[in-house]
Amino acid sequence: MRTLLTAIFIAAASCSPAPAPAPSVAAAPAVPVYSHQVVATYPHDKAAFTEGLQFVDGVMYESTGMEGTSWIRRFDLATGAVQAQHDIDDQYFGEGVLVLPDKIISLTWKNQKGFIYDRATLKPTGEFAYEGEGWALTTDGQKIFMSDGTSRIRILDPATLQETGGIDVKMNGRPVDQLNELEFIKGEIWANVFQSDRIVRIDPATGNVNSVVYLANLLSPQDRQGADVLNGIAYDSAGDRIFVTGKYWPKLFEIKLKDPAAPKPN
Repeated sequence: MRTLLTAIFIAAASCSPAPAPAPSVAAAPAVPVYSHQVVATYPHDKAAFTEGLQFVDGVMYESTGMEGTSWIRRFDLATGAVQAQHDIDDQYFGEGVLVLPDKIISLTWKNQKGFIYDRATLKPTGEFAYEGEGWALTTDGQKIFMSDGTSRIRILDPATLQETGGIDVKMNGRPVDQLNELEFIKGEIWANVFQSDRIVRIDPATGNVNSVVYLANLLSPQDRQGADVLNGIAYDSAGDRIFVTGKYWPKLFEIKLKDPAAPKPN
């Protein structure tokens, strides 16, 4: 009986009109992936578990993590010579740093507390609170952007340092998780993707990733020993220079992007 019913079903199906073909959907354009060229190499403290990096007025600012070894530092790019340093209390795991015209602010990982410092002396002048984790900070000059390890970038009011909104970051419609160190460059938010050699370039108006910068093999095998992941982006707006480094890296690099459509050199 089951065989007879099957035969009837097949015959009926063969007489039915064929289903209309599904409408064609244009494939989403691939996100461009940029490679890099090293323009210059500078010394970097191999003991620095880099969380934040920013180049302001000719000098580099850096913040580090790990309880007991977290600090905020100002140093000379060319020589690595430390100009000023504030050691964060051992109970805190330091995170990102942001240098503003009148102050410096920094985050902690899980303490839901940020600190405010005098820019000239790096001495603490205040605190502020936020929910969840703190990872990194940057600004477009009007708003402060904060990452927390998810695919969402928070927007903070520069005056109150309180959250006023957010940006959901996606690439080809999918969330981009583990957003780490941030830098605002020419209208885009650049973000390290934690545990990877990638930087994503984000349109702050839409949250869409416009392109990816791939930075594998910056360190030689010898320099790679003891080094951790890529993390740290700084931009010299006056000189149009981009700097990158990583956690426990012995070097800091100035890079230039190579157009993904450009022919490879011989």
